[in-house]
Amino acid sequence: MNKPELITQIAERTGMTKKDTEKMLNAMLETLSDTLAQGEKINLPGFGAFETRVRAARTCRNIHTGEPIEVREAHTPVFKPAKSLKERIEQCV
Repeated sequence: MNKPELITQIAERTGMTKKDTEKMLNAMLETLSDTLAQGEKINLPGFGAFETRVRAARTCRNIHTGEPIEVREAHTPVFKPAKSLKERIEQCV
């Protein structure tokens, strides 16, 4: 499902216009992004939790030349699904 399809599904379920639904979805995504960028955790009961984790700096190898490459520390977003979401997906598969 892509963003326009998601907007259509939400609009149908809520009775909102697609334009209002798109504004709401964009605001929600911006808020989630801003919150994660500040290092805060987002918990949505029944769905899951978003947080950022730090991947430590490490040394890798260039697969073509074999020379070592230093990879710097990285902050990455992580999603952990809620138990109820996992169970619902398992039932559908």
